[in-house]
Amino acid sequence: MTVRKNKDYGKEPYVVDIEKRTLANENFRTTVWTGAHLQLTLMTIPVGGDIGLEVHPENDQFLRLEQGKGLVEMGPKKSDLSFREEVEDDWAVLVPAGTWHNITNIGDEPMKVYALYGPADHEPGTVHPTQHDAETDPAED
Repeated sequence: MTVRKNKDYGKEPYVVDIEKRTLANENFRTTVWTGAHLQLTLMTIPVGGDIGLEVHPENDQFLRLEQGKGLVEMGPKKSDLSFREEVEDDWAVLVPAGTWHNITNIGDEPMKVYALYGPADHEPGTVHPTQHDAETDPAED
């Protein structure tokens, strides 16, 4: 497992060209800004990969695709992902707290996404180079 730390600009004013920063990210997850009630992360999902089926009991989540094409699946239970929608560049996905969700890259290029969590979901400055790193990080349990 590889977990690195990135400079987290949280709790300080921060302005960013979010499209440029998202497209430049090569890690599965890079945590960029962690405030008291909100967190910004960048994600790169390889062709055929996904963000990983998950639920955030206390977190609403906003995701925006800057590059690629994905299949969004959401539902009230891990076994009931009855909401399905294809998304692509410039689309946003809003995930209510307590909703199981996943986005699978169904395109032919890496899917580049940024996500806002409210409240924060990851340790400030966390970098997971791969999905395996994220899934085996004890801080993510």
